[in-house]
Amino acid sequence: DLGWDAVEKTLLAAVDERDYQLAEHALRILVDKFPGSPRVEVLSGIILENKETPTKALAYYNELLKEDSSNAALWRRKAGILRKLGKVDEAVNELCALLDTFYTEIEGWIELGDIYLSCHRYEFALQALSHVLLLAPQNPFHMLHFAETAYLVPDVPLALKVYLQAVDMTDDDDQDGVTPMDTVPSKLVLRAWFGVKLCTNKLITEPKAINSPSQTSPPKTNVLASLDDLATERLRTAYLETTRESPPQGDTALLKELAKILQQV
Repeated sequence: DLGWDAVEKTLLAAVDERDYQLAEHALRILVDKFPGSPRVEVLSGIILENKETPTKALAYYNELLKEDSSNAALWRRKAGILRKLGKVDEAVNELCALLDTFYTEIEGWIELGDIYLSCHRYEFALQALSHVLLLAPQNPFHMLHFAETAYLVPDVPLALKVYLQAVDMTDDDDQDGVTPMDTVPSKLVLRAWFGVKLCTNKLITEPKAINSPSQTSPPKTNVLASLDDLATERLRTAYLETTRESPPQGDTALLKELAKILQQV
């Protein structure tokens, strides 16, 4: 017996593989065990979204929300369906209503930020992600997402500040006697250092980049130069490592961009 969590995971995996017979079998098991469960209702909706049309899934969510509007997960799924149908304004309205009622729904804030990003409304996306940081300040992925969005606003001083916070969160001062300077940056740490380099380079070469909508002060000139040198060293270390071994999965495209930058420094 692997537990009910395993049944749920099996259902979701079956949906991913379009094995709806298995997914519905797992759903029946969960419905029998947990009749009327809001979580099971969401799982039923996920099957409907994939097996049937978005319109049918939307009608299903609307019907359930009429009976019980306290199911935040159903509300998020409804907003997602509206977005798929191209009804972006309605999706935003649904998410705003959801978050006015359930402020701590991190996934809702992330979805809202993503919608604004897809519409190139970077300032609004940054506002949504600021709530994510308030709710989950120890998550470096959220920190990195916020920094990348701030860079697009553009608010380069703010982006640099948060990129450095992401580095600090992911690059411990001492790991089993090995200092960060003796390690090879990869994955999230590599992306954070890449962001630091982009910010320092822009602040050094483009005077207007110091303008910050959030009133974040850029580092002093000597500190900025030191950060730029440090970021270059960290990225060069990652790049040179690829000449000896295959790059970590997912880092290849980033390192190609890195190679172009390093040719200029």
